[in-house]
Amino acid sequence: MVEAPHVKLTNVVCEVYNKSWVAVHYCRLKAYSRNKTSLHINATVFEPANNISVRIKFMKKANGYKPFLYDFVVDGCQFMRRRNHPVAKIIWNLIKDVSTVNHSCPYVGYQAISDFYVINNFPVVLPSGDYLLMLTWIFYGKRQFATNVYFRFVEDLAPKH
Repeated sequence: MVEAPHVKLTNVVCEVYNKSWVAVHYCRLKAYSRNKTSLHINATVFEPANNISVRIKFMKKANGYKPFLYDFVVDGCQFMRRRNHPVAKIIWNLIKDVSTVNHSCPYVGYQAISDFYVINNFPVVLPSGDYLLMLTWIFYGKRQFATNVYFRFVEDLAPKH
């Protein structure tokens, strides 16, 4: 019997660059068991943001984290209207049911991702290893905050007895 590949969240780090625009109140993982860890992030956006870009950078650990496949910027407001970027859409489909960011611009007030975890239906096949998904949130051309999510992808092809 072949075990399905799985994802385990290993760390999350949030950094605020402009505290007059954004406050991150909670940014951590909660462990439920050895194999299930959930992500919780909540923040407050103090001023309405109508011009939002997200830099998405995907890294793989190999003697430090190295660029792996993706490094691009998505117009966040346009994406929320049209869902027109294939890689951003993969991330969106993972978080849309556990997030308050499921509306179009402007974004203001409380925003959160609560109790996010990946069940064995990760939509992309990756080589086994440690990965980092870096999201830098840019309002009106200026970096406001970053959310860096670390995870381990394991493709266990060993037969079970």
